[in-house]
Amino acid sequence: MEKPNLSFWKLWNLSFGFFGVQIAYALQSANISRIFRTLGADPHSLSFFWILPPLMGILVQPIVGSLSDKTWTRFGRRIPYLFIGAALAVAVMCLLPNAGSFGMGVSAALIFGLFALMLLDTSINMAMQPFKMLVGDMVNEKQKAKAYSIQSFLCNAGSVVGFLFPFFFTWIGLKNVAPEGVVPDSVIWSFYVGAAILILCVIYTVSKVKEWNPQEYAMYNGIAAKSEESDSSEGSGNWITLLKNAPATFWHVGLVQFFCWSALLYMWTYVVDAVSATVWGTTDPSTEAYQVAGNWTGVLYAIQAMGSVVWATVLPRFKNTKLAYAVSLLLGGIGFALIPFCPDKYLQIVPFLLIGCAWAAMLAMPFTFVTNALQGYGHMGAYLGLFNGTICLPQIVAALCGGTILHMVGSHQENMMIVAGVLLIIGSVCVHFIKTK
Repeated sequence: MEKPNLSFWKLWNLSFGFFGVQIAYALQSANISRIFRTLGADPHSLSFFWILPPLMGILVQPIVGSLSDKTWTRFGRRIPYLFIGAALAVAVMCLLPNAGSFGMGVSAALIFGLFALMLLDTSINMAMQPFKMLVGDMVNEKQKAKAYSIQSFLCNAGSVVGFLFPFFFTWIGLKNVAPEGVVPDSVIWSFYVGAAILILCVIYTVSKVKEWNPQEYAMYNGIAAKSEESDSSEGSGNWITLLKNAPATFWHVGLVQFFCWSALLYMWTYVVDAVSATVWGTTDPSTEAYQVAGNWTGVLYAIQAMGSVVWATVLPRFKNTKLAYAVSLLLGGIGFALIPFCPDKYLQIVPFLLIGCAWAAMLAMPFTFVTNALQGYGHMGAYLGLFNGTICLPQIVAALCGGTILHMVGSHQENMMIVAGVLLIIGSVCVHFIKTK
């Protein structure tokens, strides 16, 4: 039986909690390098700190996907994992930015920060994955692109808020400088407020969304119904078997993802220092100029997210979805390569708008291609959890290679933006290999 059409507000409610999760993710993305550099991390080892986010993602998301495929409770199938992950994230968000405030030495502070980052990544991934699976579970093929577009909009809106928080809190008077090795109050309070918004958004989604029971789910997804007490037929496939049987589109999109997410990892790792060096002429985290550059980088991230929202309205106008995907990635690659050549902080807006074009496509199109290809396969949660590996593995590889590549480009972190641009352009070329129905 075909899944029913859902009203706009039902589609909205399915993804609204993603707004809060994305605030947390944006705060992490924009501030982790800044926090660890403030704590005393060396730039050549900085990329190693970024191994934890994708590593936790590749471990947690397939587990959440597989377990939630087999979970049926009165609270729902995916929602229990969403709520538990969000609650953990809130607790850790209050700890991480305080890594330098407990009187520990540099090494101890870095280790504490790493442990907190690992917990934060685990909880964010646990909270994030159910939103994608809820759309896969409950939205029909005609509305799926619309549903993921709403999710993309909420994702970008949450990103804008999270990215602007340090700049905003500095503007209203919180200190943006602190003793050496201590994270400024503007960043600490950004995490506090982000945590509060996260839990409120998740509570809204939990209160508004009612998942189907096992019989309804089986009926709408073309799976033989089983009793609530028995194991779900979807839960019986192991990951190796699922990967062997995955449609070709799963792997073709994964190839594109490899280059895209490697590029994004290098932006998150090195862009604060790249912007600070290019515009302010320093990479010394103890200086006020560096912390100003950190705030301005958050503004640039917000501009990227807003550009992504605008570009997301342009993407449906392309008659050829693959062409839209390829053009978006090409524009993003050009944007990355321009960052070292924009010595004025306002001129930096141009490359970040171009990166926003790529980000819009990366948020919506891969999951649209893959979920359409998986129609009738079953194991939707497990497959989307495994597909997350195409986001996480590239970042792990890029993080392991980051210090070596930084040496190869003269130890100038702004040159890593050119490396990221080349990677994204290669990803654009690889879109050609995707086969669609």
